[in-house]
Amino acid sequence: MKLLLDDVSFDSDARQVSRGGVEVHLSPKAFDLLHVLVDARPRVLTKQDLHKRLWPDTFVSDTNLASLIAEIREALGDDARQPRFIRTAQRVGYAYCGPADAITTPPPSTAGSSLSWLVGEGGRIPLQPGENVLGREEDGGIRIDSPTVSRRHARISVTAAGATLEDLGSKNGTFVAGSPISSAVQLHDGDEIRVGSVVLLFRVASGSRTATWTE
Repeated sequence: MKLLLDDVSFDSDARQVSRGGVEVHLSPKAFDLLHVLVDARPRVLTKQDLHKRLWPDTFVSDTNLASLIAEIREALGDDARQPRFIRTAQRVGYAYCGPADAITTPPPSTAGSSLSWLVGEGGRIPLQPGENVLGREEDGGIRIDSPTVSRRHARISVTAAGATLEDLGSKNGTFVAGSPISSAVQLHDGDEIRVGSVVLLFRVASGSRTATWTE
């Protein structure tokens, strides 16, 4: 469970608490107490209930519990008189009274990797999600330095559904498997692409297997 408690992040699995991006120390029992209170929010847990959860087979006085509450408040920057996190229910117990928003982990970025690529004389060229323009322009696309290639020769569009290739009105044409294309065509692993006189091989990752191209 990962929660954002105002300016405090709480990770029950990693047993970590950070405040303002800096990890703060809590003793094991204090962490367990905070976990129990956050889990039960906003319900008040009685001192007796907390004793049973924290010290199931041991008799301890209320002083031990109060010390742990003080430790938690100090770590979180809380104030017993104006509590942001831990509220005291006089003569009864304690409750977590602050915000608790789930922290979701974004999916892994694909910016540094590619599931499809082109292979040619210059080696392996990764294709990024979205549009990949092939041509002689130095505009951040895939530059092919050949007089037979137009400035903006062709475009490979990569989406979750696959990759398509289309000619951009080039002078010398775009070919797939030796045939000229006049509209967008779906690409498949192993397709031979020719832009002008430059031949490229389209490859797609399959599981953990690394695809290679040999002449």
